[in-house]
Amino acid sequence: MLQITNTPNYAGVTIAGDYQDFDELYEALHLIVGEEGELPAYDSVRLRVLGVCYDIRHSMMGDRGAIAVPNGFDREKAHYMPIIAPETNIYLTFEVMWPELLFVSFSLNDFIELYEKRSNTHPWDPTIVAVRKLQGAVARCLQETLTESKYGHLKKYIRPYMNYSYGLYRDYATQYLDHLNIKFLKMKPEKRLANISIMAKRLGELDHNYFDAKIGIADAARNLNVYESEIRFNEEYPEDFEW
Repeated sequence: MLQITNTPNYAGVTIAGDYQDFDELYEALHLIVGEEGELPAYDSVRLRVLGVCYDIRHSMMGDRGAIAVPNGFDREKAHYMPIIAPETNIYLTFEVMWPELLFVSFSLNDFIELYEKRSNTHPWDPTIVAVRKLQGAVARCLQETLTESKYGHLKKYIRPYMNYSYGLYRDYATQYLDHLNIKFLKMKPEKRLANISIMAKRLGELDHNYFDAKIGIADAARNLNVYESEIRFNEEYPEDFEW
């Protein structure tokens, strides 16, 4: 079962799962986002999902972290069950920044809708269910992290069929996500914790902050005669930060 917990300094989360969990999620995410060029309006968003896939793959290769997780088979059960087994399972782990994870989780609603249409499938499709497991783990972590009031306000970004506007992330300017990632990482831990819900709001709806950024990107691309995807804000990710 996927587990998501805050990192010590709230820069992001640690995603943990066994090898089968990660293998299932890796394959499902690749199927959901489609092949390169298959959904041109989602090319930049697709790359952010594949960024998570990159970390999953490297975790499965042993290039990230690992923890021992109790599996429920303790000494008491060993007395009356004719089984010899370890008391823990090995879970692989990797970290993701909070804004990045929120964006990927929200944008997956678009990809699920598109996958259902082009595959002529249904909400119980195993690929969709595997992706929903990730979204469910994110929602659980948010609920455990935020106050009841703040979490309540975020539910409108989590419910895909009640308040969700399909196509929200079509032609999304992901430079804005980089801007929010950098801004978040530069905060002190206590401020990061207080801003998780604000980041969710910024990424869960297209407000004036986003549109101002998108217009600036379009203007810069036009003036420089380049693609909008080539434009970057004049800011850099911190070289070193405490997770």
